[in-house]
Amino acid sequence: MMSALIAPELVALDADLGPDKHDVIRALAQRVADSGRATDLDALVADALAREEVSATGLPGGLAIPHCRTSGVDEPVVSFARLSPPVDFGGKDGPADLAFLIGAPAGGDATHLTILTKLARALARPEFGQTLRETDSAEQAAQTILDAVGDAPAAQSATQEPAPAPAAAEKRTLVAVTACPTGIAHTYMAAEALQAAASRAGVEIAVETQGSAGATPLPAETIARADAAIFAVDVGVRDRSRFAGKPLVSSGVKRPIDDADAMIAEALAAAEDPNAARVESGRGDSSESAGTASESWGGRTRRVLMTGVSYMIPFVAAGGLLIALSFLLGGYDITNVYGAVMVDNTLTNLPDVQALGLDHALFDSGLAVYLGALFFVIGKTAFMLFIPALAGYIAYAIADRPGIAPGFIMGALAANLFGVVNADGVSAPATGFLGAIAGGVLAGVIAHWVSGWRVPSWARGLMPVLVIPLVTSILAGLVMIIVLGKPINWLMEQLTDGLAALDGTSAVALGAVLGLMMAFDMGGPLNKVAYSFAATGVGAASLAADSPELRIMAAVMLAGMVPPIALALATVVRPQLFTPAEHENGKAGWLLGASFITEGAIPFAAGDPMRVIPAIMVGSAVTGGLSQLFDVGVRAPHGGIFVLFAVTNVLGYLIALAAGVVVGAGMVIALKSVGRAPVPAAATS
Repeated sequence: MMSALIAPELVALDADLGPDKHDVIRALAQRVADSGRATDLDALVADALAREEVSATGLPGGLAIPHCRTSGVDEPVVSFARLSPPVDFGGKDGPADLAFLIGAPAGGDATHLTILTKLARALARPEFGQTLRETDSAEQAAQTILDAVGDAPAAQSATQEPAPAPAAAEKRTLVAVTACPTGIAHTYMAAEALQAAASRAGVEIAVETQGSAGATPLPAETIARADAAIFAVDVGVRDRSRFAGKPLVSSGVKRPIDDADAMIAEALAAAEDPNAARVESGRGDSSESAGTASESWGGRTRRVLMTGVSYMIPFVAAGGLLIALSFLLGGYDITNVYGAVMVDNTLTNLPDVQALGLDHALFDSGLAVYLGALFFVIGKTAFMLFIPALAGYIAYAIADRPGIAPGFIMGALAANLFGVVNADGVSAPATGFLGAIAGGVLAGVIAHWVSGWRVPSWARGLMPVLVIPLVTSILAGLVMIIVLGKPINWLMEQLTDGLAALDGTSAVALGAVLGLMMAFDMGGPLNKVAYSFAATGVGAASLAADSPELRIMAAVMLAGMVPPIALALATVVRPQLFTPAEHENGKAGWLLGASFITEGAIPFAAGDPMRVIPAIMVGSAVTGGLSQLFDVGVRAPHGGIFVLFAVTNVLGYLIALAAGVVVGAGMVIALKSVGRAPVPAAATS
């Protein structure tokens, strides 16, 4: 039987839980642990803080709802505090005096999630907060929360179809979708706020909540008779094309919580405006937040490129690691015989290592050579797809699903995946990742344009599956081949020749610059540009161990490992300079950095960017430069410390990493020690 969602021991009234939201979250989590409801306190704290980094959980009316799905609890639990003094959780109207830490089990079923979504809906009612502010009893506060959970409508009923209006009343009807990344709180609070605002405006509204408790899709007839649609989402809208043609008002999921009345008014105005933005026809699931209509060009460019790179990285990581493993098993000479081994041999007919001339096979084993050849083929296949994937998902970010096929085709042209050659064996221009970016943008823009064509109703079904990909592939393909192919190929040749000419001081300088880029935005656009630049070169598996491409990959990987490890080291050397939340992040930073996950430094940089970012940039620049100085090479594009088998000059690799970590940690400590009082000792215990 499930325990009650909250109990008196999980309530703190008029409590001073610390000066910032990290302290409050930890204190509330500690209450959960003290009550015996947390199976892993550290996991609960880490997951709640990680959710807080996605977007602030402060809400209008002095509320804060830090929440997460976590392995740290087995049952849903709420810890509540009435804060004195209030603490800033990023709410629009100031600090919060009512804070709810909501924990849902990572594998929670619909019952768990229904309880939590009932609470989220109760939080949208002003009288609920007023009761909690007036009570003097922890027992009464806990009971108020339990009563709200018992009385609120179930989460599955969040999708509500408006009752048909009387024939004489020409009542406006709206449909809406709400969704947040976690799908526990904001999704349902936004729905509640929209429904309340619609009621005040005398408007019927049906809201589809796409949350963790599941979603009941709105009936097609409900959507059909709606005058306009509202998308309040921080993630993609599932089956967005159901709403095609409807006037659209879009925002992030927090806006209706802050200002639902304005969104209802905007939706009604859009319904009357023939020039209002509309949900695109013939387009599938959206990969972007619905708030992109008001996006700046800079923000849109960043989002498009980041979408392409984020989808590309798994191809690069899987392919590169498989190729590195193939070299570990079969030696670098496996590139000369992999075809013969794959075609001629089996597990019951293993290759003859000596006959193949493989002097570096692991243990001179035929099984190792056979597996190495298969790993090479699988890895090389994955690597051949990463440039098409980059272009395909750039196009997807611009035009949604209709852009994928043309985008992949442009990427395949950029990689010359067809292997087009003339009679003399000269290949068609291969434009690499620069061509993939250009081709992906071109395909996305054309697909988006074609999808906006007005066509007869009988032809609408053909648009996404035939007309858009066909027209886009023809137009974009011709431009890529006729106009862009040779100029971009020339640029790639100049870049390759420039890398080959790097030596000495110029190579060290490049390593330092790449290090600065990796640390500056820790997973952002500059970081991804540097990574893509390096990963592209690793695909040529025949490269010699001292090839500049492999040295660049080493500099980028090492520089990306430095920030989380340097900050983790700093929390150990000078713990009084860091908050309890930063100590928790520091514990994770060791493994994140060792795994080449630069994003592990983001929580530190978000809290103190002016001190942290310059420090880790210096550390990463030192490591990048030393990596080039020591001629370190890496054949694997990911993996960090766990791919030492793919490293040339392991000693230089470790020295460069250690030097940058020490410099970065020292810089952080020095900058944090200047003009800033240490965190009180009690806070670091």
